[in-house]
Amino acid sequence: MAAKLHAVCIPFPAQGHLHPMMDLAQLLHFNGFHITYVNTEFNHNRLLRSKGPEALKGLPDFRFETISDGLPPSDRDATQDVAQLCASTRKNCLKFLLELLDKLSSSPGVPPISHIVSDGVMSFGIKAAEALGVKNVLLWTASACGFMGYLQYKELLERGLVPLKDDSYLTNGYLDTKLDWVPGMPGIRFRDLPSFARTTDPNEVLFDFVKEETQNCLKGQAIIINTFDELEHEVLDAIESMLFPRIYAVGPLFKLYRNLPAKAEAKSLRVNLWKEESDCLKWLEMRQPRSVVYVSFGCVTVMSDQHLIEFAWGLANSKHPFLWMIRPDIVMGESAAAILPEEFVEETKDRGMIANWCPQEQVLSHPSVGGFLTHCGWNSTLEGINGGVPMICWPFFAEQQTNCRYIDVNWEMGMEIGGDVRREEIEITVKELMEGERGKKMRDKALDWKDEADKATQPGGSSYNNFDRLLKEVFLTQD
Repeated sequence: MAAKLHAVCIPFPAQGHLHPMMDLAQLLHFNGFHITYVNTEFNHNRLLRSKGPEALKGLPDFRFETISDGLPPSDRDATQDVAQLCASTRKNCLKFLLELLDKLSSSPGVPPISHIVSDGVMSFGIKAAEALGVKNVLLWTASACGFMGYLQYKELLERGLVPLKDDSYLTNGYLDTKLDWVPGMPGIRFRDLPSFARTTDPNEVLFDFVKEETQNCLKGQAIIINTFDELEHEVLDAIESMLFPRIYAVGPLFKLYRNLPAKAEAKSLRVNLWKEESDCLKWLEMRQPRSVVYVSFGCVTVMSDQHLIEFAWGLANSKHPFLWMIRPDIVMGESAAAILPEEFVEETKDRGMIANWCPQEQVLSHPSVGGFLTHCGWNSTLEGINGGVPMICWPFFAEQQTNCRYIDVNWEMGMEIGGDVRREEIEITVKELMEGERGKKMRDKALDWKDEADKATQPGGSSYNNFDRLLKEVFLTQD
């Protein structure tokens, strides 16, 4: 009897990357693969604290392993510095991964490694696969439009658009420059590209990191993208025809995994770095349909204490019920709960709830939720689409600016607010979303996209068929 195929899955060590890789790993596991899911030691310890040791015991053929991220040890329950993490993983992780692969290859009862599945910004996985002589596959966990945006960084340098001459270019209208040469993205402006391009230093860590990592993706044997054809067909077609033919749009991965036949493994493995608070679901049960504004800025966004206060009073003055997820580390160096004014807490006690971390997919699918104030991270965007919920967009960094443009202009299911938050704008925008004519049109569009996502991930849909094609063309072939 032939040994099982064995895929080693290596997500980038940030919350927004862990879930899509886990969904993909479970899809492969359902299709007969032995899985090794590789967390960093820092995140493994956070998961133990948030989920308990039972959550990481896995299954006989779905195991968890760890490697170092190369940074000094820390017990903080907070998102790591993104620039430091990117620099360290690029420099150090190949060595640690090869050591782990050597250990797995000599472990009794573990099938030989057949595939390395690495995050799209962990392209050292390609080198590791080459060293072992096995297949390499990359998972791009973000949007296709974000991927295409990052691919333009090299072109921006060659055209002299980057680096910016000085910081005045951030405010003098330069960011409104139209880039009519970007494939599959008509009407895109400089400000709509992922935000790391707004730099005066071409060697700045994050700009250089994503520029190189996205170019390295094109060296892989296949790229899986967590999106669906109907949502981003123009960009996907441009990537496939002009750059890289071996792409597979199989998202939203969490929906595709849920649409497996009933015989699928009942134990669903989750990788939340923060402890989820289920009380918010009980709170939503007491609210009217589509009456609640859900507010979350994801796992990385940080803001000033003044912005936090402006958001608070904007929500309070809108008079709409709200569920607000506030991470303990959302305001740098301070406790967000301590910053919120007592008057705000008193005024909103009967219509507002604040939590540290929510089961977001369930929240956005709850019938009481009528709007979503979001940073436009890709997981949040897909979960908003899955719930058919219109959005107010406040992008923070990376490709969130690109996602925001598409949510607003291309998909017509959201509206952007200014980066310098003012309570008056929050109040007006929330009221427009929840009560106004534009809000109604956005809700209709959001429900249309929900239907498209449902169709894409069901048998016969584009993502379902693309995953079947991915299995046959990449994972189950012998060449």
